Amino acid sequence: MDFNSIETTGLTKVYSSSFGKRKVQALTGLDLTVSAGTIFGFLGPNGAGKTTLIKLLLGITFPTSGSARILGEDISGYKIKSRIGYLPENHKYPPYLTGGEVLDFFGKLSGMEGDLLKKKIDELLELVNLSQWKKTKVKNYSKGMMQRLGLAQALLNDPELIFLDEPTDGVDPIGRKEIRDILTELKSRSKTIFLNSHLLSEVELITDRVGILNRGKLIREGTVKELTQKNEEYKLNLEGSNVDSFIKQYQDIFQISKLNNGYCNLKVSDANELNNILDKLRGEGIMVKEIVQQKNSLEEIFISLISESEKGGLK
Repeated sequence: MDFNSIETTGLTKVYSSSFGKRKVQALTGLDLTVSAGTIFGFLGPNGAGKTTLIKLLLGITFPTSGSARILGEDISGYKIKSRIGYLPENHKYPPYLTGGEVLDFFGKLSGMEGDLLKKKIDELLELVNLSQWKKTKVKNYSKGMMQRLGLAQALLNDPELIFLDEPTDGVDPIGRKEIRDILTELKSRSKTIFLNSHLLSEVELITDRVGILNRGKLIREGTVKELTQKNEEYKLNLEGSNVDSFIKQYQDIFQISKLNNGYCNLKVSDANELNNILDKLRGEGIMVKEIVQQKNSLEEIFISLISESEKGGLK
């Protein structure tokens, strides 16, 4: 797909409190682009402005300045809402309704009815693995089941763009895996998913791109690989009788250090230096069995960027 599902330009939101005497800058000059057919992870600590952005894009609140477009249309247009799905954080349903009745209620709110709605409900319950719980009251649902039911509700109108706010919050590992599989399936159907989450290990597994927000400002954006990759640091698996002597000989010349079980850590300035070292290793009769470029976890990068931002090191 060669178009964008979300585009914001200079998007800013300032809330007033205490009769307008105090201003709260929730979002500041946000420029963000989310390509169609991708899963975008939006990260940030509590109070960073993540939910404010979703409310702006959904038209629940209005920007102080700047602009935004969804699926090629300005967010001020109400008709675009029919092409959007939304699962809020901590959603609640009347406990006396069954799973099927919840979807029937929301389907009718969306203008669906009759056999079309019944068919859609059955399809979605099958997708989220809740078919056998269709006639069970939601008061008997587990947290994971409630999250999957909420996801089904967000998909009733067959949206092109889906906003999910903490969809795996409080869900056990098996439930999180099931939700990840559903999101991957939706992406295969060319859906765009905008995912708010604090479970960084989950985001790292399924997102195409990630944005990190702090104090209303976007401090970093890119693919998970771009954000987590350590520049020119490698782990080598070496085999040979003279590995130890080679490392001892060159450790002051190259940034090479011994690890356990035949592995060593290597830092180089560029690809030319890496190839130079590999040539020297082979010249000494040492077999290079594996080369793995090292990376940080997304959680490590997140904590580092937020800390640096709080200290004023990021602009």
